[in-house]
Order: sequence, then C-alpha cells, then structure tokens
Amino acid sequence: MLALALHAAPSFAQTYPAKALRIVVAYAPGGTNDISARAIGQKLTELWGVPVIVDNRPGGGTVIGTELVAKSPPDGYTLLLTPPSFTTNPTYLPKLPYDTLRDFAPITLLNINPQVLVVNPSVPARTAKELAALARARPGGMNCSSSGSGGANHLACELFNAMAGVKIVHVPYKGNAPSLLAVASGEIDLSVNGVLAAMAMIKAGRVRPVAMTSLKRSHALPELPTLDESGYKGFEAVAWTGLAAPGKTPADIAGKLNSTVVKIVQSPELKERMLAEGSEPVGNTQEQFRAFLQNEIVKWRKVIQVAGLKAE
Repeated sequence: MLALALHAAPSFAQTYPAKALRIVVAYAPGGTNDISARAIGQKLTELWGVPVIVDNRPGGGTVIGTELVAKSPPDGYTLLLTPPSFTTNPTYLPKLPYDTLRDFAPITLLNINPQVLVVNPSVPARTAKELAALARARPGGMNCSSSGSGGANHLACELFNAMAGVKIVHVPYKGNAPSLLAVASGEIDLSVNGVLAAMAMIKAGRVRPVAMTSLKRSHALPELPTLDESGYKGFEAVAWTGLAAPGKTPADIAGKLNSTVVKIVQSPELKERMLAEGSEPVGNTQEQFRAFLQNEIVKWRKVIQVAGLKAE
C-alpha cells in the first residue's frame, strides 16, 4: 500500500503551471523593470500556454511589492522581479516586514545593466583619477545626482566616494531623466546612469563619459575604461534584475521555473533584445543567484554604513 501511495503521488512540477502566473514589479509601469517582466512573461505564456500577469505595485522604496510576494502562497504562481533595492533595503531600511533571504526562493539573475559615470562638459576631468583629484581639491564642493536616495546610481556615487577617498555631495532627483538633465545643464557636476539612458546625451555632447562602473567594458562604449581599470580595483556598481518566489516554494517548482526562465534569457531573441536595451543577459542557477544576493547585501551594507545613509 505504501509503495502504491508513493507511486501515485504526483510531483508538483508535473502539473505546474495549471493557471495564470503573476510577476509583481515594485515599480510603476513603463520602466526597465516593468519591460523586463513583460518580456519574460510573454515568453512564459508562449512556452507554457498560461497567462502571465505583470502586477505593478510601486511604493515604499519597493517594500510594498516585495512584501506582497513574501507573504503570498509558496506555490510558484506569484513571483517577484527583484531590483538592486532588494539587496540594499535590508541595510537602508532595517525594519523590513520580511527577511530578504529567508522569505524568498531565488530563481535566477536575469540581466545586469552596466552604468556609466558622466560629467558636465565644463568639468575639467577626463579620467576617474582626474575627477578624484578635482574632488579632493574641492572638498564638499562637487555634487552627484541620482534618480533617488538609496538607488543603484546613488550608491555608485557613494562607492566612488569611499574608494577614491573623496566627498562628493549626493543630490537626489525624481527619476533618471531629470538627474541627467541636471548634469547636462551644469546644475550638477556628475552622475552615474544606465548606458542606454545616457547614450543620447553622450552622443550629443551634452555630458561626457568618464568611466564604466561595471567590471567589463560596455559594447556600446568599447573605448571607455572601467573604474576597475582606472585604478579602483574591484569597483563594481551595476543595476540588475532577477526573479524570486516566496521562500517555501517546492524545490521542483522552483527548479522548473529556473530551467525555463534561463532558457528564455539565453535564447537568441531575448539576448539580442536585452543587448539592444543596454543590458547584459545572464540566466544562472538558483545557487549562483543566492550567492550573488548574499554578496550584494554584504557589499552595500559596508557602503551604506560608511556613508552614514539613512532612509528619507
């Protein structure tokens, strides 16, 4: 009887998915995170034949959408598109209503979005070392814009402060576009922004690129060195997106999600699309993504604590 019962017990993954899936995006519609979720959702629908709904839940510094997924049934039908704040909020917002590692099952890292450090053309610095020397000569007299406090480009500025031993003042704006416009107008000295977002202004000569913040050079700006190459060894500050499920999602369902989404991310069609949008496709194992999340939490905890950053 026991043998028959074990033989009859179906694997969860054999019947999964049997209904619509939901990918929660903790931002408003239209941004890069939303676009990534919709691209993955469309391909999942094509492969699995079930609807995939993108549910935008902005607010609370991405906490509202993240908490929703943490407290959803762990059945593989509610997923979270994880942005960089997923690993910075544990330090930046210490009283979170969930545990970032315990309450989520990492599925895969979808892509990495390289960023570029740009300056107003009037800033007399063409290399990272020259920029650091200028900042040391003007302590507290230079500023760096971002799309908002605690975001990936803000923390990139703070990492440069820490590694270059300078004090460039952070000035938050409401989004990437106004942040870049402030640099182009001369209101702000420098900024770190996504390559795709900055390319139009770089080509128009309204901002000047100084260095990439990724470990590898960008295919869009192959002649531009990285900060790592420029003397700041190990400097890496990139935006990224991943996919996670609620923490107690059965291993076979999480594994099926991983294998399917990795196949999607590494398909020629999606690779080409991501590269055209300025991001680099990844698609790794659950274990590799978990290690990535743990490393990001540790790295940014140090930067946030050294800079004395507090949620506003």
